[in-house]
Amino acid sequence: MKSLFVALVGFLSFIYLLNPTLGVFEFLPDNLPLVGNVDDATAAMVLLASMRYFGWDLTGLFLRKPAIAFGNARA
Repeated sequence: MKSLFVALVGFLSFIYLLNPTLGVFEFLPDNLPLVGNVDDATAAMVLLASMRYFGWDLTGLFLRKPAIAFGNARA
């Protein structure tokens, strides 16, 4: 039951991010200064969290990787 709820919430956040209504339906209008994109950021966070629940962890894409050292060169 929990997996179904997480999948449903993730799907709804994905649909919200697609914005099929072209901005007609939004919780916070984007033209409000400083808070206009909070709903979009929250939907993205919920989508990433639901993907992580099912084993698709995309947060590793944003980590800094060490430089590759060739031979005896030190990085």
